[in-house]
Amino acid sequence: MQRDRFMNGLKLQAPRRVVARLMMVFLCGLLLLNPLTTPAASADVPVGAARGSSFVAAAVNRVGPAVVRIDTERTVSRNLDPMFNDPFFRQFFGDGLMPPGGRYEERLRGQGSGFIISADGTILTNAHVVDDADRVTVRLKDGRQFDGEVRGVDEVTDLAVVKINTSDRLPVATLGDSDAVQVGDWAIAVGNPLGLDNTVTLGIVSTLNRSSADVGIPDKRLDFIQTDAAINPGNSGGPLLNERGEVIGINTAIRANAMGIGFAIPINKAKDISTRLARGESVQHPYLGVQIATLTPEQARDNNEDPNATLILPEVNGALVMGIVPDSPAAKGGIRRGDVITQVNGQAITRADQLQTLVENSELGKPLQITVKRGDLTRTLSVRTAELQPAGKSSSALR
Repeated sequence: MQRDRFMNGLKLQAPRRVVARLMMVFLCGLLLLNPLTTPAASADVPVGAARGSSFVAAAVNRVGPAVVRIDTERTVSRNLDPMFNDPFFRQFFGDGLMPPGGRYEERLRGQGSGFIISADGTILTNAHVVDDADRVTVRLKDGRQFDGEVRGVDEVTDLAVVKINTSDRLPVATLGDSDAVQVGDWAIAVGNPLGLDNTVTLGIVSTLNRSSADVGIPDKRLDFIQTDAAINPGNSGGPLLNERGEVIGINTAIRANAMGIGFAIPINKAKDISTRLARGESVQHPYLGVQIATLTPEQARDNNEDPNATLILPEVNGALVMGIVPDSPAAKGGIRRGDVITQVNGQAITRADQLQTLVENSELGKPLQITVKRGDLTRTLSVRTAELQPAGKSSSALR
């Protein structure tokens, strides 16, 4: 009886073993035909990523050779300290130590970054990196060094183009589309911060369209990409990359009172301007001459309910005029402090930055039909734009 049961068990197990072996052979065949996908072979990994490397390494390998270091020198004349004109000092040390005219010259050195945008040696950087420089020296990642010629500078957008001459074809950075950038995208900053060449930092895009007024440089006409990728003095002019190694911005400004926040000029803003600067052309920027802030009905209502309010504001959406630049187009056109701009050429205005963008994109010298709310009255004023002149050298917020 037991022998029969044992034999029957063998008869049942034999087919099971055969089936298991067949299944193993089948699975091995599937793996050979369609091997398991590894991260390095994934379609989502950027082009140029080696097996086992990160997307950051791939992005930097793609653009790194096109990132340059820019060293500048300029001479400034300064007044001598009044102490040196003291008669006792002159008697003790002698007049031979006194520079003629009571002034002396000082040589200042600066350093920043840039990146090559064409193989003939055209480089894009920040205006404040090269502005007023007597000498510009460009150093490539491979150690080669060239004298740079500043072809064009636009202080309003803080952009500049530098040209180096070489018979060799140079590596070129791939320009991306900053309009396609989203909050939360990867952001890779490449440059030479604090004199430390070829430095890479990683973060994300923190927000978009951060106005230059919010950043603390109201004399600029920019809406920045904000990132938490570390940006330090010397990073200025270097590229901000996406995960594919495409340039989406130009690292520009840091806030001295903040940690982990940096700003970059969107590359789409730079594309058209850099072309004109490379040709030696100036870039014109129309302006009205108003200091403005966004106004909502709720803000106006809160103001109007305050017994200490100096103005009663219309409870509407628009751009509140906080001040007027003397002798500006706005002053000549009849705009007044406390006006709320609600339309320009029939287009509704609900935010201050919207008005700035519309004026920036208008035709220089052409009248704009501006609708304002002034108390209970609505008026339409004709204001002819003029060319914006830089208020001065770059703000200390720029590095």
